[in-house]
This record gives sequence, C-alpha cells and structure tokens, in this order.
Amino acid sequence: MCGVAGALSWGTFEVSEPYVTRMRDAMTHRGPDGGGTWVSDDARVGLGARRLAIIDLSRAADQPVSNEDGRVQLVYNGEIYNHAAVRAELEQLGGHTFRTDHSDTETLVHAYEQWGVECLHRMRGMFAFALWDAQRRELLLVRDRVGIKPLYYTVHHERLVFASEIKALLLDPQQERAVDEESLFHYLSFLCVPAPRTLFRGVRKLAPGTLLRVSADGAIREQRWWDAWDDVDPLTRTGDGEVERRVLDELRTSVRLRKVSDVPVGVFLSGGVDSSTNAALFSEDETVPVKTFSIGYDENYPSYPDELRFARRMADEVGADHHERILSLEDLLRFLPEMARLQDEPVADPVCFPLYYVSALARDAGVTVAQAGEGADELFFGYPSWRTLLRLQRADDLRVPGKTLGLAALRALGRDGGRPYEYLRRGAEGVPVFWGGAEAFMETQKRRLLSPRLRRELAGLTSWDVIEPIRARFEEAAWEPSHVNWMTYLDLRLRLPELLLMRIDKMSMGVSLEARVPFLDHHLVALALSIPTKVKVPDGELKRVLRRAVRGVIPDELIDRPKQGFRVPVEEWLLRELGARTREEVAAMCAQTDLLDPAEAARLLERPGREAWYLLNLALWWKEVVAA
Repeated sequence: MCGVAGALSWGTFEVSEPYVTRMRDAMTHRGPDGGGTWVSDDARVGLGARRLAIIDLSRAADQPVSNEDGRVQLVYNGEIYNHAAVRAELEQLGGHTFRTDHSDTETLVHAYEQWGVECLHRMRGMFAFALWDAQRRELLLVRDRVGIKPLYYTVHHERLVFASEIKALLLDPQQERAVDEESLFHYLSFLCVPAPRTLFRGVRKLAPGTLLRVSADGAIREQRWWDAWDDVDPLTRTGDGEVERRVLDELRTSVRLRKVSDVPVGVFLSGGVDSSTNAALFSEDETVPVKTFSIGYDENYPSYPDELRFARRMADEVGADHHERILSLEDLLRFLPEMARLQDEPVADPVCFPLYYVSALARDAGVTVAQAGEGADELFFGYPSWRTLLRLQRADDLRVPGKTLGLAALRALGRDGGRPYEYLRRGAEGVPVFWGGAEAFMETQKRRLLSPRLRRELAGLTSWDVIEPIRARFEEAAWEPSHVNWMTYLDLRLRLPELLLMRIDKMSMGVSLEARVPFLDHHLVALALSIPTKVKVPDGELKRVLRRAVRGVIPDELIDRPKQGFRVPVEEWLLRELGARTREEVAAMCAQTDLLDPAEAARLLERPGREAWYLLNLALWWKEVVAA
C-alpha cells in the first residue's frame, strides 16, 4: 500500500526530482516505511511513491520498480492478492528476471511486460497505479475495477500531474485552488462528487475500472477496462441452496486471499452480519486469535443504540483478541479539522469519524492491515431504505395518472422541497426513483440552498445528468434489468467508490493502515449480479441470500437481529456543541464565498438533522483545504 505521485510534461516545464518528491512526501501517512523517486533523463516524466510495506518487506521491493532494462517504470498503490499465481505463470513462460523474492509490485511490472494492459484482467485485488512505458512513450494511469483505491490527476501548463491524494497536486504552484461549482451542485445531491469530477476546478479522478493513456505529446485517451456486467454468468437454473453455497465459498476464498500479508492483519467488527462473517471466516484454520476492533459511544443514543454487546458476542465466538474504544462528542470536535484535511474533498458521511478511530485502534495494537465489511449491503440488498424505494418504484410502474396534478398540489401547499415531491417528480418525468443509496438534498431544496448567482448559472443542470450515462450502460448490458439490479449497479458505480470506499481509504490511510474489503472481490461482485432478483429479493427480505449462506458460520442471534448500520449520533450531538460549531463554520463560509444562500443555510441549520452535517463538511473543507 502506498501513496503515488508524478508528472508528464510535453511543454517547457521540466520534471525534477524535488518537484516529484515534494508531492510524494505530502502523503507520508500513506507510506511511512520509505519513499522513492525516479525521473527520466530528459526530464519529461517523473514518478514517486511512499511505501507502506505489506508484501515483501525487503528494500528490493521499494518503489518505483522497473523491469530488467528500465523500459517500464511503475509506482503502485494497492495489493494484488493472487500475485504468487501470476508470478508462477510468468516464470513458467520464461524471459523475466525477478529481483525480489515475492513483491506483487514487481509481478505487475513483468505482467505488463508480458501481456500489456490485458494483464489487468489477470489481477485479483485493489490498485491504482501509474506506469511509464519508455518504448511506447506513454504514461498509463489505472484504477481498479470497483474503485477501492483513488487516483487523481490534473492537466495544466502542458503537463499532466497525478497523485493518490489531491493535497499532493495542490503543491504545484501553478495548480489552481478553486471550487468547481458544477461539482458542488452534485455534492449537494450525493454527499460526494461523482467521478470524473472533483470539488476542485481542474482536478479530476479516474472512475472505477478506468484507465488513462497519456502520450508523450500530451494526447489523452480514457477507456473503461472493466464493468460489473463483464463477468456475470446468470444463475437462472441454479437452486437457492446452491446459490447460497456458492456465495459462501466465494466469500471464504475472498477472505482467505485478503489474509495474504507479511505484516499482522485484523478485522473491524461491529457485530453485524458482514463484519461478523469476516471475523468468522478469517478465524478458520488460524492457530492464533484474530485481532478484532470495535467502536462504541459514551452514551446509548436513540439514533444509534449501543451494539458493542454484539461485537463482543462475535469476538467471544471466535476467541478473538478483541479491542474497543469509546468515543464522545469531544473526540469528534477535536477531530474535525484533521478529518477535512484527510478527506481532500468532502466525503460527507459522519462514519469517517469512527473509521479513523477504529483504524488508529488497530494500528496501536500492532496491526497494519484490517478487513472491513463494505459492499455487502449493496450486493445483497441490505438497506431498509432500499426496500422502501423498491416499493415506491413498483408503485410508480403502475403508471397511475395524475402525477402532474399531484406535483402542482404539493407546490401549492409549499411541500415541494421534500422527498415525496422529488420521487413523484422523477416518476412523472419517466426516470428511476432510485438515484443512489445516499442522497442529501432534493433538487428543489438544493436550488433554494444555492446562492442566487449559482441558481442562475446552474439553472439547466440536474443531478440526473450524472446518472443518465450509468443508466444507459445498465440498460445496454444488464442481463436482467430489474429495479434491484439497478440499485446495486448504480451504487457500484457511484456511492461505493466515491463515498463509502473513499471514507475508509482516507481515514485508514490517515493512520497508515491498509483496509481490505472482501465483499468487493470482483468474483463475488459478478456472482451477486448473477443471482436472479426472484432469488435475491423474493419478498423484500433484506440480505436474504447472504443471511442464509452464513447461517451456521455466525450465531443465529446476529443473523436475525434487525439491521443497524455503522452510524454516528450526529442528531443528538447537533443539539449540543456540534450545533453551535456547525452554525459558526457554515456562516463563516457563507460570509466569504458566494456559494450558498446564507438565509436558507441558516434556516436549514435551525432544525438539527443530517443535512447540517453535509454543510459542516463542506464548510470545513473550504476553510481547511481551499482557503488555507
């Protein structure tokens, strides 16, 4: 695991070692175990990396890594879990000289040498990397299939600059530090900015499963190298029991692969089905107790009842070496500035807070890698809100007349800012009700919140503009274009990579910990999308296939308890000091920018709710990162 950075110039700018190293070292937290820089003799291209040593701890595995003649240079962030099998195939083919004992980075270099970009389809893992091919005079930037690892880039002054974090790009003195206002509009919809945009004007990010080819003359070509439908094999003739068996087998393989490490590995444990399954499968065939890590709060809050007893129950079940930390409002208030700096751009999910502290808890216990449960709810229909939206969508399918009249009536009653109006509007316009598993402000509400200037300038914009191309791909490629599959596919393309996976990447790497997500192995993703909807969600039952698959693996009381997501009691805390802090930060941003309507923002903050957190995230980012 690493932080990577570099640049390619096709103008008068010369890429230098200090230039690359300065960007590289802005991400020392991503790689405290060493750093390296390579710059070409003609000063056209440079690559740098900070290393968190996990596979092959020897200095020979330090980056950048090259092939035998130096034609290929690579900096790489991630882990390839099947690297030993790929290396064995390369050694059997012959023609490759390995300088390391078992570096997955060097395996990737020789795999590219052997198969070109087609080597990506052999890799089972998470990665974001930059590769310079001197023979082709081409820089290759690649992001993994699901978007577990980030990669940002910017093009200005006849050069392309890239990095694992935006803060590294901002060290270029000619990089503009300004808000992308169209991206702000979408942030207010999705709690994050959908790829390829970011909240910084001119800074972009690779979308999941995407690669960028940059020629020495500055020509840039982007292509999608993987899509979730590519590996699907519909299970239309497979019985329910066999489906469940295959899910458990694939999960068992995925967890086992993510145990591959030369440093200690642990498990984040909430006591829910997903993390408990990780802990149970991880413990199989282990001779020493698995280290597990849980977070609780100083009170039993109504919005988030304490679930540490469930985590302890699972820890006892597997005989874990269990660790806990109790968090308070005071911990959150101290953490807010650091949270904004680590996020780079707002990731407006309050779970960033406990994720940081559970990562720190693991690191303090001597663990460098931890497995987490992200992705299970999206693949196996695990959210109660999804069930509600599915019912709304099915009701909308009935094509009941009078939607336009209903919209007019709601407007006349002044109720055009809420979710009922928005869902009815979508139905009337013939677009899906589901726009993602995390929606912040509805379209009408959002326009009221924008400043008068932005209302005018963004008048023709809608967040459907972001979703429409994803919908087009879904309708083109989905073997079963059901509403359930749409919900999974959209979240795989938007909410998971740009919100949930970024919150865990940024917070865990903030304390130099690598997080691995077994439920998002691409083989398991393909299997989940191969399950017919009538099997996966026959009667609206949440996570039916997964719960049945793991019965007998984890205790029934954990399988059968009601769904309780990993949350933060922000509603209660907004009634305390967090509310005053939020009003102060948002008011300061409104006074110094022309982004939001101050009166509307103040009105919204009068009633504590999650929307206040979304605005606080934005205000902190502007203060700590943009205006700094």
